[in-house]
Amino acid sequence: MTKAEARKAAFARRRTADPGVAAAANRHLTEAVRAAPGTVVAGYWPIRTEIDPRQSMHDLAAIHTVCLPVVVGTGQPLAFRRWAPESAMEEGAYGAAIPADGEETKPEILIVPLAAFDENGYRLGYGGGFYDRTLERLRASGAVTAIGFAYDVQMTEDLQVEPTDQPLDAIVTETGIRRFG
Repeated sequence: MTKAEARKAAFARRRTADPGVAAAANRHLTEAVRAAPGTVVAGYWPIRTEIDPRQSMHDLAAIHTVCLPVVVGTGQPLAFRRWAPESAMEEGAYGAAIPADGEETKPEILIVPLAAFDENGYRLGYGGGFYDRTLERLRASGAVTAIGFAYDVQMTEDLQVEPTDQPLDAIVTETGIRRFG
């Protein structure tokens, strides 16, 4: 199966997920982030049928610095702008909302969206390589924790891993936290 076919199948599975389980998933996500070292957390603003991490982002903003990813350009790692619940938002690349302003910051913990994941902590993204490049850059300059956030139905057994794919440290779903490595 090609990666394009795998993405299509992953998106179809994700569309079958019950968004009602997001509250349970967010409780696990908040727990996973609080257990990770660091105080600067990168969340994401959900698009399409992605599981919504905003409840955790609101909860974490009380004790962490929270930021959101900004697409700088094709083939580039992501930049991150500080976010707070009262931040003014604007539309960024691919339809994801980003802070209209806010200082650029470097995350120590990333909450990572995905199309699919496997039992070894690898993810299938959207094909732009933004998170792989970002994780590679951040890991080269120090410790960073990458936490994938997904529905259980997004797990797959036939994920094709390439040398440029960056593994996640954990995957959080509605049923709990899976830690790797």
